[in-house]
Amino acid sequence: MRNQANTQIAICVNPMAGRDVRRLAARASMVTHEAKMDCVARIAAGADAMGVDEILIVREPFRIAERALEWMSLKANVTLLDIELTHDMGDTERAISAFCSHGVDHVVALGGDGTHRVIVKTAPDIYLVPLSTGTNNVFPLTVEATIAGEVAVLGAKGLLPQARFCRRAKVAKLAIDERVRDIGLIDVVRVEDDFVGNYRPFNPAKLREMVLTRAEPDAIGMSPIGGLMDPVVADDEWGLYVKFGEGHIRRVPVSPGYFRDVHIAETNRLPLGHSCEFDSSGLIAIDGDRLHRIEAGERVSIEINRDGPYVYDVAASMRFAAEQGFCFHET
Repeated sequence: MRNQANTQIAICVNPMAGRDVRRLAARASMVTHEAKMDCVARIAAGADAMGVDEILIVREPFRIAERALEWMSLKANVTLLDIELTHDMGDTERAISAFCSHGVDHVVALGGDGTHRVIVKTAPDIYLVPLSTGTNNVFPLTVEATIAGEVAVLGAKGLLPQARFCRRAKVAKLAIDERVRDIGLIDVVRVEDDFVGNYRPFNPAKLREMVLTRAEPDAIGMSPIGGLMDPVVADDEWGLYVKFGEGHIRRVPVSPGYFRDVHIAETNRLPLGHSCEFDSSGLIAIDGDRLHRIEAGERVSIEINRDGPYVYDVAASMRFAAEQGFCFHET
């Protein structure tokens, strides 16, 4: 355990998470700026109760974190950082880079799988409490923001034995020849007859093959497609390869409230460190976002490893804090 003199955490907010066109095409909830402000305020309250010294945020177009904290009576210092804004996922990348440059390695982040993918790609070694405010939310946690703030500070203070209460997440590493290097937290999917930047729910008839780090039948999106065949959870030391086609049919919620029949030809477990190859056609979608066009003849390979961020087990951390008396107030 470490003893950090100046305990810092950062709160990272993606203002656009939970607000895309899938709210029109499916039944996903709209996560308002006001709801995110409330969440930020509760994170800060939890962090302040645990004795954090400094909370770092960035100024973004809607000033969500800034407005949430400006009238709060906090013992902690709030540091507002300015970053270049381009109103795309590059803003999240620059926010995380700014936090890291100020020595922060514990972050509470608000977003879905896509937001957290950018965070992890930028800073794979950080300690993370990921909170669910996106469309597809397999990777982030559904926990009370107040408690997330407490756990982040307990971790930053070095009070939580890391071997017991946080574990590195699995990531799927994508390579398209020498041209593309990318990662997925949950799914890497090959799709045909589609286009980069399309935000509508996936048409199962266009899915060809995919790799999942987690195949969970109680999730939304690509993960339950594999999860309804062969469940794979975060702690398993393998992922799952899925080939689409004639064979098994599963009725799957490919977006919130939006079910489609999916045809699955086969599934195979993919051990960590073992790579598989996709056919060289179509495009690659990662964690719900269509991102990379495949050029004819390019080699496409995916390998799952456990070298993502350190993610805290919030419930276990708080049980340990209670046992150790970390939450007691001395009078």
